[in-house]
Amino acid sequence: MSGHDPIRIVDYAPRWRADFARLNLDWLERHFTVEAIDRDVLLDPENHILAGGGHILLAIDGDDVAVGTVALKLDSAGVYELTKMAVDPARQGGGIGRRLMMGAIAAFERLGGRELFLESNRKLAPALHLYESVGFEHQPAPRPGSHYARSDVYMIWRASAHSDRMG
Repeated sequence: MSGHDPIRIVDYAPRWRADFARLNLDWLERHFTVEAIDRDVLLDPENHILAGGGHILLAIDGDDVAVGTVALKLDSAGVYELTKMAVDPARQGGGIGRRLMMGAIAAFERLGGRELFLESNRKLAPALHLYESVGFEHQPAPRPGSHYARSDVYMIWRASAHSDRMG
């Protein structure tokens, strides 16, 4: 290798199901508690995310190990939730989250989405900084109809902010 760890961002395939669940359950257990909706989605992403028109990406390292995930869940016509974003704790700080985020935004645009939102928690400062840096803007929280007890941050991505900040 040339001194860097090649990370590739790939579309979800059934071979990554256990990794999708593992990365997200680990993250949830470290920071919060796993809610029933989390377990339902993570153990059956094909039905809860993909079948409904969503998209899942994984970050795969040079050893063919999944080290990060992110998903777009269709909420309503043209409206997607950025969700299930997690990076292996041993790999955080190396730009994997940003690569996943840029992949998710590109997928959102390919899907023809008109609104991209996320829900988070204010104690996750590094994640909030990443979201802000790519153009997510804070909204009054919680989001109306939120499914998550842990959410006290609601953000919407603005394409104009994205194009201004990513140059």
